[in-house]
Amino acid sequence: MRAAVTEAVEVVTVTDRSEPPAPGRGEVLLAPEAIGICGSDYHFFLGELSEQAGGSRFPRVLGHEVGARIAAVGPGCRDELTVGRLVALWPLIACGSCYPCSVGRPNTCDNFKLIGIHLDGGLQEQLVTAQEQVFPLDVESAGIAAMVEPLSIAVQAVRRAAVQTGERVVVLGAGPIGQCICLVAREYGAEVLAVDLQPSRLEISAGIGAETLVWTSAGGTIDAVRRWAAPAGPPVVFDATGAAAAVQAMTEMVSSAGRAVQVGMSNQLVSLRIGLLTEKELDLRGVSCCDSDGFAEAVGLAERRQQALATVISHEFPLERFPEALRFAIDNPTEVMKVVILA
Repeated sequence: MRAAVTEAVEVVTVTDRSEPPAPGRGEVLLAPEAIGICGSDYHFFLGELSEQAGGSRFPRVLGHEVGARIAAVGPGCRDELTVGRLVALWPLIACGSCYPCSVGRPNTCDNFKLIGIHLDGGLQEQLVTAQEQVFPLDVESAGIAAMVEPLSIAVQAVRRAAVQTGERVVVLGAGPIGQCICLVAREYGAEVLAVDLQPSRLEISAGIGAETLVWTSAGGTIDAVRRWAAPAGPPVVFDATGAAAAVQAMTEMVSSAGRAVQVGMSNQLVSLRIGLLTEKELDLRGVSCCDSDGFAEAVGLAERRQQALATVISHEFPLERFPEALRFAIDNPTEVMKVVILA
């Protein structure tokens, strides 16, 4: 079978691999049809993924945003898992015994494994996985099914922020995750302002139901956000960029007793005035992967909001062109929204 294998830093090839064995008890054989390329895939490929996030272990078949068809079902699987069914892949596997797992937060497991990072992922023609990782859904295309995983991160973010109906929420960064946060926050009944450098990205946010603001400078953006929300600032701000300037602006613009929620990943260092945390009594919250309940919620959202999710997919490439697609996505951040590989 064909597979895209990341062999080393900035080395990826499409090659033949042996087919996996037949699925065992409680396992399913998947035929991936659509695989989204994620920012963490960029970091893995470039050797920039932190050890806490999984590191870069070679060789590896990337791909954790997966829409697939069930090709075969092992004994003992639940009845809804039938051959030919379209599914989304929940890529997180928790250990079940560390402290986060013991307190009901397995999505932050200290010993987690992520399909597509620690284990070979969806950029291959066949993949065997446990039935617990597989969520059937009724959508028009495998591309929408692949969008469930980034949508699940947004579900986790909005849950962590405890967003309430009618609250004014700011999303810094209108990339794929930022767009998904806008969508989920609107589903929760919030008024949303999306902020980005690129007007073209904000057009997508507007279609999802957000108001929009072009980032000019940190100071100018903070002033504009306060005019939109209230002089004291919005109660909830998400950073979906990982850029130091945006993270700093988030803590400055959010209101007292507000929730500043970090979703974007990076290795950048941020200078914060400590007094902001104590004077405002801020809740500064991080976001990791979602749990199975959050993934199930994302499945339902994907089924209801297919058209909105489709606008986030900007480019499609066949599996054979994955090396080109990955480099294109990395080199053209202003042009690319979500690149999907069609297997």
